[in-house]
Amino acid sequence: MKTKHHLLNWIEISKSALDSNVATLARLARGRIMAPSVKANAYGHGLPEIVSLLTPNRHVEYLSVHSLEDAVDCRMARWPRRIMVLGPIALDDLDAVIEYDLEPVVTNRQTIERLGALGSHTKRPIYTHLKLETGTNRQGITEKEIPAIAAAYKKYPRLKRPLGASTHFANIEDTTSHEYANFQLANFNRLVGVMARHGIKPKYRHTASSAALILFEKTRFELVRPGLAVYGHWPSKETYLSYRLQGKKNNILRPVLSWRTRVTQIKEVPPDAFIGYGCTYRTTAKTKLAILPIGYYDGYDRALSNQAYVLIRGKRAPVRGRICMNLTMVDITDIPGVKLEDEVTLLGRDGREELTAEQLAQWAETINYEILSRLSPLIPRGIVK
Repeated sequence: MKTKHHLLNWIEISKSALDSNVATLARLARGRIMAPSVKANAYGHGLPEIVSLLTPNRHVEYLSVHSLEDAVDCRMARWPRRIMVLGPIALDDLDAVIEYDLEPVVTNRQTIERLGALGSHTKRPIYTHLKLETGTNRQGITEKEIPAIAAAYKKYPRLKRPLGASTHFANIEDTTSHEYANFQLANFNRLVGVMARHGIKPKYRHTASSAALILFEKTRFELVRPGLAVYGHWPSKETYLSYRLQGKKNNILRPVLSWRTRVTQIKEVPPDAFIGYGCTYRTTAKTKLAILPIGYYDGYDRALSNQAYVLIRGKRAPVRGRICMNLTMVDITDIPGVKLEDEVTLLGRDGREELTAEQLAQWAETINYEILSRLSPLIPRGIVK
């Protein structure tokens, strides 16, 4: 990205890192259909930017999204191939499935009935996937619902059979014991068998999120849906540890996103002075502060107050005082030569130092998913090659 000097807050998206991650995941998938998830503004990376990079990628046949709005945005970004909608679509909006050529993941009979009638009216085939309840108890169709679901499919010839059957693991990331994931996988295989006995055998089975794809061959079936790993992050420390315990090599993923801002004020603060709201930090010596034009509105979590540091001139500048809605204060006393509008790294690399989403998540007592997905969509994003 050719950064314009007047930008005070921006995100850089690395094309080479994204391409590397997709190629790595494709090697693990071993010929399965790849359906990367671009929900939540492509995990905070910027949906239009990520779609533009995935469009020419020969490994990617599908995109997975959460909402109808996500799907429409993908089409507006000129995504030409298949889109799977993982989340619900309002019954009155189902005509958009035909308008935008979408494949909804269905979790109730009413949606199937409405789609079937829509297919009959328009004389257009409609492709759907069934979400099966295997133990997460979130979205999903239970075993006792399958006969009525099968009857609904058979009632409408334009639906024929569900193209796919899917589930989602409840506990495959946050543990090195995968007993519950194996329990869910066994449930999934059993329910697919029940579907087949009722005449609605799916063409594609898909259960593999990032962690499942990386760790377990038996979860990959015909299609995989990697999410966070596409963007260069491990779903959890436990996923990484499980992978390494299998004897696999390190450094297979590269973070795609960097977040930068600029110094917009430099000021001297005397000893014994408070900094920021709530008087949560008090200087013990003469201190030089840099004021940054970002805050929790932008997605820089308030829980990072007095915990985190940023990078300026390759050095660590600790956050002082509470992070504000639009401003953050950092200590540059021991960083010589800092000037107005110097570049500041909030996420990413500066010289030999690097700040990761995982480090920010640890400080904020949350997960890397949240750090990334809460980055404001209003922050300008640009692709760097």
